[in-house]
Amino acid sequence: MMSNNLNAAIAIARASLISMLRSATAVVFSLLFPIIFIVVFGSMVDNASLKMKIAFTPGSDTSNIVYQMITGIKAIQPQTQLTPEGMEDALKKGQITAIVDIVNDSAGKSRPHYAVQLTSANAAADKFAILQSVIEEAIYRLNERLFPQNQTAGSVKVNRIPGRVYQQIDFILPGQLGFSLLMAGVFSSAFLFFNLRQSLVLKRIFATPIIRSYLILGELISRLLFQVIGFMIMVGLGHFVFDFTLVNGLITFLEMLLFSIFGLLIFMGIGFIISSLIRDEESLSPVANTVTLPQILLCGLFFPIENYPHWLQSFCRILPLTILVDGFRKIAFEGIHITQMPMQVLGLCCWTVFIGIVTVKVFRWE
Repeated sequence: MMSNNLNAAIAIARASLISMLRSATAVVFSLLFPIIFIVVFGSMVDNASLKMKIAFTPGSDTSNIVYQMITGIKAIQPQTQLTPEGMEDALKKGQITAIVDIVNDSAGKSRPHYAVQLTSANAAADKFAILQSVIEEAIYRLNERLFPQNQTAGSVKVNRIPGRVYQQIDFILPGQLGFSLLMAGVFSSAFLFFNLRQSLVLKRIFATPIIRSYLILGELISRLLFQVIGFMIMVGLGHFVFDFTLVNGLITFLEMLLFSIFGLLIFMGIGFIISSLIRDEESLSPVANTVTLPQILLCGLFFPIENYPHWLQSFCRILPLTILVDGFRKIAFEGIHITQMPMQVLGLCCWTVFIGIVTVKVFRWE
């Protein structure tokens, strides 16, 4: 008997997987959209450093060590093709961060001295403070190297320790993995079971000897296989193209995949609940969007939830998608194993049990 139910579950899984792979909606929301976000955000970020464009005035002294020092900073990109009028126009439009004028004012001084004047505009105010700090720091280091005997009232010593560079792709990609799970779990399950119920397919399955749990098992297997495909594509794209951090390589990937099962169970359960409660197809999509959209906006998919007011952060942290995405980031970048995240695992287990109980209560065969 168990063998027959297992065979039935495998048959359901195979048919459901083929159906999802043929479904444009499932592929677009679960794979294409996350991949587009990964490519867009990964391409927007220069992993090496922040880039600031500057232009030198025509009268700037460019034959000195200060000019060489400024142009040698990796974060600075000198723009040499601009005319004086073009410089001012580009500055007003925010196309360059500042106009730099270097003047030799060594007259009356015992040592060579150069005055650096920075001209900026409101359009580049966000980068100008960084540019000013970078140039001042570089000049300070230059003075320290050329005139080491100068007495000072104090000094600063910097001690740097090695560590991984946190890139924006390390923040974005786990969020897109969670987004893919959410859309595949909620929308695919909701529309699938609603259509199966409307077409009386579930009623026919109910008349067969198959145990209800094996029906759920078949759907879970098919979505797990679908997510494995999506995981491999998205993580492979992020890792090999945009240097997404996988601290322990394949082991990290497998732990992330194992962790995703919690999310899949929760989001599939939400899809089951929606399909059982909704009576007409026109209401299905609005209700599903009402459930998923707040999580997408509040779970830290695109920016940290620390940016929200404190009263809202507590609510954000208990959402299942927030817990899932936070766990992905800890596993991928920090190298934390699942067994070392008791709070995240406990939170997802509580959500899984709660959604499972509600699903059993409201699930209808017809």
